[in-house]
Amino acid sequence: MAAAEPLARQNRGWTVTLAALSINLVLGVLYAWGVMAKALVVEWHWSKVDAAWPFTVGTASFAVMMVFAGRLQDKVGPRLCASLGGIVLGLGLALSAWAESPASMLLTFGVVGGIGIGLGYAATTPAAIKWFPPGKKGLITGIVVSGVGLAAVYISPLAQVLLQVIGIQRTFLCLGLGAITAVVALAQLLRNPPADFDPAAESAMTPGPSVNWTAMLRTAQFWRLWVMFILAASAGLMIIAHVAIIAKEQARWEWGFVPVLLLALFNSAGRLASGIVSDRIGRSRTMLLAFALQAGNMFAFSHYTSPALLVFGSAFTGLCYGTIFTLMPAATADRYGVKHLGVNYGFVFTAFGVAGVCGPLLGGKLRDLTGSYATAYTISAVMLLGGAVLALTACSTSRPG
Repeated sequence: MAAAEPLARQNRGWTVTLAALSINLVLGVLYAWGVMAKALVVEWHWSKVDAAWPFTVGTASFAVMMVFAGRLQDKVGPRLCASLGGIVLGLGLALSAWAESPASMLLTFGVVGGIGIGLGYAATTPAAIKWFPPGKKGLITGIVVSGVGLAAVYISPLAQVLLQVIGIQRTFLCLGLGAITAVVALAQLLRNPPADFDPAAESAMTPGPSVNWTAMLRTAQFWRLWVMFILAASAGLMIIAHVAIIAKEQARWEWGFVPVLLLALFNSAGRLASGIVSDRIGRSRTMLLAFALQAGNMFAFSHYTSPALLVFGSAFTGLCYGTIFTLMPAATADRYGVKHLGVNYGFVFTAFGVAGVCGPLLGGKLRDLTGSYATAYTISAVMLLGGAVLALTACSTSRPG
């Protein structure tokens, strides 16, 4: 009977992990915005900056809410937090059906939808990795967060079809009702392990640290992670927000949903692969590799002027960008433990909100001013090199991971 208990707990851990992955598949509706933005530009004649703002506000709301949602998750558990997230996200999407101006869309999709995503996302990764030993943090985190990137694989084509068949307004309504139903149902499978559960002890590993958010904010490592997150995420967010438009203008390709789809696929692959790799060579070294490769890709992006080259550039962008969302929570858990991971990673994740403002608006504004995205690509590449330098200093001044 005693031998069966660890196996039962491991099975429970995998159930929680798969439920968290599935919830993130719904929360990833944010990454289908490129298709929606194109429709708003073409059909409702919004400017590219106006079309980028709801995504930008959504990412900022998502990031800010992560602090409060993380604290809520740590206090009341993941099930209630995720259920509330699904309801709020669904309402934000459904209300967007009646948001015909940029200002009203900022409120419905941006603020309300972003808050819902933050509530749901805060409950997924902490709940899953608490069931597994430290040596599997990267793997489990990679599995869970891959759902967000993979979401656009089905949401973007689905949104494209819905837009053509029922129009912009009813597309938002359908996505909203679907989000409420799916997330609330899946949230019932989430739970934290028992208070006496110690995965490190069961795997004969040394227990990790346990640092609360106030102590974390006083460490240099937190601020290094926070700045690296901004520098690295801005490029990916800029491409995600504008890739459908880039396909049309730069590669003369009307099938803008294809690079959105490919970016999403490789985004998910990068999340999973970086988890596996970083469990072996350390978080900082994996960050250094990903940031340096992404910088090279950004320097070359203005030369991707055919559909084939844009396919390569979009896929490579997704691969490198996806690593951030595995490496940052895993690094936070490595440094500060899992007991307070919800709120601790919530503070780290506020960097995503800053990047969500910098990246999409950088691309939209420079495109409107200069007529191309070339300058935005170059600035993004330089930012990534800055992130790589910070990752290099982390490799040389701290232990692996």
